Amino acid sequence: MQINITGHHVEVTPALRAYTTEKLQKLGRHFDQVKSINVILNVEKLQQQAEATVNAAGRTIFATETAADMYASIDGLVDKLDRQVRRYKDRITDHHHVKHEPIESGGGF
Repeated sequence: MQINITGHHVEVTPALRAYTTEKLQKLGRHFDQVKSINVILNVEKLQQQAEATVNAAGRTIFATETAADMYASIDGLVDKLDRQVRRYKDRITDHHHVKHEPIESGGGF
C-alpha cells in the first residue's frame, strides 16, 4: 500500500508523517485490496483540514475532516475512511450461503 502525504500551507514534519502513516495502516488491516492513499493536509485560518483519497480495487473512496488540531482531524479522517472501507468490503463480500438439499435415495432402480 502506497501512502502519499502532502501539505498545503503547512509543513509536513516527520512526526506528522509518521503519525498519519501509522493511523492509515489500519485500513490495510481491514481491507487488503487498498492500492494507494493520497493525503492532503491543509491549514485555512484556524481550521486544520485533512482529506484523503483511497484507491481500492475497483473503487475510489474520498473523505475529509476539519478540526482545530491537525492530529484530531487525522483521527477523524481515518475513522471516516475506515467506516467507508468496511462498508465497501461488506458490499462486495458474498453473504449468501448456499444450502444444499440432501439427496434422497429413491430405491427405484
